[in-house]
Amino acid sequence: MHIHILGICGTFMGSLAQLAKARGHKVTGSDANVYPPMSTQLEAAGIELIEGFDPAQLTPEPDLVVIGNAMSRGNPVVEAVLNQGLPYTSGPQWLCDHLLQDKWVLAVAGTHGKTTTASMLTWVLEYANMEPGYLIGGVPRNFETSARLGGSPFFVVEADEYDSAFFDKRSKFVHYRPRTVVLNNLEFDHADIFADLAAIQTQFHHLIRTVPGNGLIVVPDNEPALDEVLEKGCWTPLVRTSVQEGDSSAPLGGWQAQLLSDDGSRFALWYDGQCAGEVDWSHTGLHNVRNGMAAAAAARNVGVTPEIAVQALSRFEGVKRRMECLGNVSGVSVYDDFAHHPTAIETTLSGLRARVGSDKIIALIEPRSNTMRMGMHKSQLAAATAKADHVLWLQPDDVSWSLQDVVDASESAQLVSSVDDMISACLALAKPGAHVVVMSNGGFGGIHQKLLSQLQTIATEES
Repeated sequence: MHIHILGICGTFMGSLAQLAKARGHKVTGSDANVYPPMSTQLEAAGIELIEGFDPAQLTPEPDLVVIGNAMSRGNPVVEAVLNQGLPYTSGPQWLCDHLLQDKWVLAVAGTHGKTTTASMLTWVLEYANMEPGYLIGGVPRNFETSARLGGSPFFVVEADEYDSAFFDKRSKFVHYRPRTVVLNNLEFDHADIFADLAAIQTQFHHLIRTVPGNGLIVVPDNEPALDEVLEKGCWTPLVRTSVQEGDSSAPLGGWQAQLLSDDGSRFALWYDGQCAGEVDWSHTGLHNVRNGMAAAAAARNVGVTPEIAVQALSRFEGVKRRMECLGNVSGVSVYDDFAHHPTAIETTLSGLRARVGSDKIIALIEPRSNTMRMGMHKSQLAAATAKADHVLWLQPDDVSWSLQDVVDASESAQLVSSVDDMISACLALAKPGAHVVVMSNGGFGGIHQKLLSQLQTIATEES
């Protein structure tokens, strides 16, 4: 079958394309901008990429068109698909119909941490020799690709609450019919498609309705918005996870993490009153402790012992673009992070602060997500960056509100209008021992490599 994918360079659609190719289909696709890292993965998989949306790409006619949720009516190739009467579907529906029917699906949902937790869960299963398939909205460093078919009935999917397509406004995750579900957390986001938190909670309720009675739902103990969803109805056993800070004897039953270091880089994992071992890894932040514990609990549902999960988590290498250290030049460390919501920004910076102590932290932030660009979170941004010593905000050109109020409410922040100005301001602040965290869910104008290059130039000139 020839499958043509519209919007192929998105993380979900690109991963889907690789799975379809691995199933033996001829796969082609197009996007407005064909860009790495997804374009590199697709080309390596032998998938033909087309730049732009000229209807000529539909000649010869494909057997099926899979339409990404970034595509809308009025797009020339979308109109051609409809006018020519070509068979079409959404990405989540194709995944359900062609890959997940005979799988034990383990789905990871929530506002934050989906990619990281799904990557952890996949790695735990892999470490336990279970050969899981997976589709993740990022690239786990233990695997180096964002999707694979796997060699067992188990399939891990990052379960996004965003809508499926212009013709299907249900959340992606309602298509997956999971048997094991992780619910990480729940906050208001995606203001471009959801009116309020209650609208998102409705979609999560729909997800819960699809989980069988002999399945499992993993949920943390400190998420009232999720508890409200569960109160609407739940027909599946629940397990709770919690984090215990400070010294204590054996915790009570259920899943608990006992912090052994303030930055979260070491913790003991407890299950039903028994210590399964200590996780010692390179990751920081309470959020990552919770992510790891949720992954262990979900893996237990398919037979992985807590002891094996501890061993696997200690060997978890992380995810590209999640506090990924890109380099250290003359004592200045530069990190790439995907955070684009106040909570994610705050937890990431708090984790780094706990690790580096009084070292200088400089945050470079591009408010790029639709919700951020709409200004929905502007009142929370100053507090979210409080752990940084300096914050440089990029003012987007095409938004109707100014970040100046955020800057004025911060201890040490600056507003810049271009990537070049941000790099100049950062270089003036970045002395040996500094940690520069670049935060955006996009390419940020290539600021990462530009900054590293200029740091290297300065180092060379000074040597």
